[in-house]
Amino acid sequence: MYDSKSSLLLLFFITNSFLSYCNADSGRKCSNKSSLIGFESNFTMVQHQLRGHLKILDDCSFQVTRFDMLTGSSDVVFWGAVSIDFSNITRGFPISDHRFNQTTYRNESFLVQLLPNVTWDQMKVLSVWDVTTFSDFGHVTLPMNGSDSDPSRVYTMFDNCKNLSDNYRVRWSLNVEGNWIEIGLEAATKAMNYMAFGWANPNATKELMLGADVSVTAFTEEGRPFVNDFYITSYSECMLHGKDGSAIGVCPDVVYENSTNGRELNNTRLVYGHRRDGVSFIRFRKPLKSDDDKYDLPVDPMEEMAVIWALGLMKPPDTIRPYYLPQNHGGPKMVAYGHLVLNVSENVDDCFGPLDADDKEDQDLIIADANVPLVVTTGESLHYPNPPNPSKVLYINKKESPVLRVERGVPVKFSVQTGHDVALYITSDYIGGNATLRNANETIYSGGPEAEGVVASPYELIWDPDRNTPDQVFYQSLYQPKMGWRVEVVDGGLSDMYNNSVFLDDQQVTFFWTLSEDSISIAARGVKKSGYLAIAFGSEMVNSYAYVGWVDDISKGRLNTYWIDGKDASNVHQTNENLTHVRCKSENGIITLEFTRPFKPSCSSRDKKPECKNILDPTTPLRVIWAMGAKWSEHLSERNMHSVTSQRPVRVMLTRGSSEAEQDLRPVLAVHGFMMFVAWGILFPGGILAARYLKHVKGDGWYRIHVYLQYSGLSIVLLAVLFAVAELHGFFVSSLHVKFGIAAIFLACVQPVNAYLRPKKSDNGEQASSKRIIWEYFHVNVGRGAIVVGIAALSTGMKHLGERYKGGNVHGLSWALIFWFLVGALMVMYLEYRERQRRRDRLLGRGNWVLGNTEEEDSVDLLNPNHASTLSSSQNSGLMEVQLEPLNR
Repeated sequence: MYDSKSSLLLLFFITNSFLSYCNADSGRKCSNKSSLIGFESNFTMVQHQLRGHLKILDDCSFQVTRFDMLTGSSDVVFWGAVSIDFSNITRGFPISDHRFNQTTYRNESFLVQLLPNVTWDQMKVLSVWDVTTFSDFGHVTLPMNGSDSDPSRVYTMFDNCKNLSDNYRVRWSLNVEGNWIEIGLEAATKAMNYMAFGWANPNATKELMLGADVSVTAFTEEGRPFVNDFYITSYSECMLHGKDGSAIGVCPDVVYENSTNGRELNNTRLVYGHRRDGVSFIRFRKPLKSDDDKYDLPVDPMEEMAVIWALGLMKPPDTIRPYYLPQNHGGPKMVAYGHLVLNVSENVDDCFGPLDADDKEDQDLIIADANVPLVVTTGESLHYPNPPNPSKVLYINKKESPVLRVERGVPVKFSVQTGHDVALYITSDYIGGNATLRNANETIYSGGPEAEGVVASPYELIWDPDRNTPDQVFYQSLYQPKMGWRVEVVDGGLSDMYNNSVFLDDQQVTFFWTLSEDSISIAARGVKKSGYLAIAFGSEMVNSYAYVGWVDDISKGRLNTYWIDGKDASNVHQTNENLTHVRCKSENGIITLEFTRPFKPSCSSRDKKPECKNILDPTTPLRVIWAMGAKWSEHLSERNMHSVTSQRPVRVMLTRGSSEAEQDLRPVLAVHGFMMFVAWGILFPGGILAARYLKHVKGDGWYRIHVYLQYSGLSIVLLAVLFAVAELHGFFVSSLHVKFGIAAIFLACVQPVNAYLRPKKSDNGEQASSKRIIWEYFHVNVGRGAIVVGIAALSTGMKHLGERYKGGNVHGLSWALIFWFLVGALMVMYLEYRERQRRRDRLLGRGNWVLGNTEEEDSVDLLNPNHASTLSSSQNSGLMEVQLEPLNR
């Protein structure tokens, strides 16, 4: 009896003490004057999978129920602010002594007391806030007026929740009067995966998926949520028949009717979607009874109905099918797919606690490589990893605030193009924006006020992480907090193993290589997450040699080689190249492949295999393209089509360790080619023709034409060379075109010097001197040689143009050039024939020569082998006429 009384007294004392503690704060009494008393609202999830319900009890306390949250830091508190915008919420203040434990909260309830100096009218936002990282986990927006009892809608909260598997849930809210049900699909799965849920055919007993009406949700490559209405006719990916356009498989409703107006058949409507902490969440609305009675099944809210669900890889649109299509889910039952019986009108809530994904990092990963600059810009904030944040954040290589991985001992080069109002720096501070302004300490590793620039004049910042650099630092703006994100500092990597690296087209793939005496070691690494990565040697996919790396269903890295001679799956032929040191791995969805191959395949002269023609010449630029897709397998089909590819090849100079994008013909180089054609195709030949075929014209007109055309052509040639050198940033003599061009220009420049040194012409009636004859031979032959070499330079220039740019007009231009010179050759043949006929007529008419006609015939060709005998005969003939003419008088 005594023990019982003692126990009751002790229990009464403890209970009284607890109640006194809960209802008194240093003697503070809570009033009930605020208009917010009784206000209730759900928390808006921002991160850490926070959900919960808040109710204001009085002027100094509030209650939180059904609270879920993943583990945070030791500095997570309740926070008040006057507004939800970034500037105001970051200047907020703690409102309670309550601190969250570093544990996961699962359906918790607790009472919270405000600090003595805090009142409800001081805040418009109540947030769960991490003081260390300036992170908003979730918040409630308080109404302006206490009578406003209809707070804004919270899309992550529903009336019901059902676990489909350990990592997949379905939530729903029913409105029978409105003829709709809102469904929320939530799964701890990869960003590239879909979530499917729908009603099975009520007449099916075994194969429940056939004839099922399914809603498929996923995210695009840009992170935008979407939902589409699907109807299942067979256990296969959606296939279209080319003859009649009919569809079969797991297809969107719009495909079956070949409708261009998707709104008529897609009866699901997206309400909200996000991806946080490695968990996908998409909310959509669906009618209980749809107007589409062909592909939509009616949902009876009062009856138990069979539902089906699945998780799997979503295939992005490609050139064949412009739809997002779910792949076969695979996996074990009740993990990747399943079914159950559900009555949506019954209250269900068996979801205990938040979903906890193994991989919570969704940000893009960029790995810095030696001598490859990282382009830093600013852009709109779409998926910043640590909200709240300003509207403008930092981008690296066109990726929004990615995780940057650097290697100790490898210099990191930044090309800062952020504008003059954003200065980049590397700091130990999580938030950035100059920690000293917040009375905090930070270590600055690189950058500062000077690290700002624009596209026209970027600032080059070089950072050398060393062995003393911590494993984690941050790239941020010096003037504005929370614009950048994390930097992972690691030891060693591909940059240490390979001598050279370049970005391929669009900076989506990094290409590494090291040259040996008779082989090359190659590695390629993607930037974005994908199911496979392919690189190919060639200007386009057709007629290229491809190397494809992927990770199979048992998590084993694979790498195959292919010869591609068409755009269909049947045109992708597997080859057996002699590859060594083959590796392929996937890290957070980022594919990396490595291999070593000889320059020349080990094939006999009689071997006709395609891979025998895959010869690499390290002195010749190697054209490299790439592709990524959702899935690859050794048994190829249309489902292996890529979802993203390079737009153009990159020319990799293996020996130089550099690259350049395959570009359209540059205007300056086009001008260079046109000027060279004018000089070598018109002016120089015109000057030669004038000297040979216009001497019979009285006066020195032929000589003036000859000189003017030659000097004009030489001036144009020299200008064209300067244009090409300026455009290409150097003078390179490696190509045959340049070698021919140098030879032609040298011969053209010799001619003016030769003309300046020409010997004096002999007087009328005198035989030409030997020096004059030698000079004429030299002058004419050098000119003719220059024309021949110049034409060769034009021809090799066209060939070089075709190899460099692969332009569709190169073939036509080459034929036009050939036609031009053929016409020129025919014209020369005709003029030569007329010239010889004119000479013959002149020689036959020599007997009519009379005394006093002493004008020299400039048209006499000193280079003609019969020139000496002709000259001698003409002189003798002239003497005979002088002797005979007086006798006739």
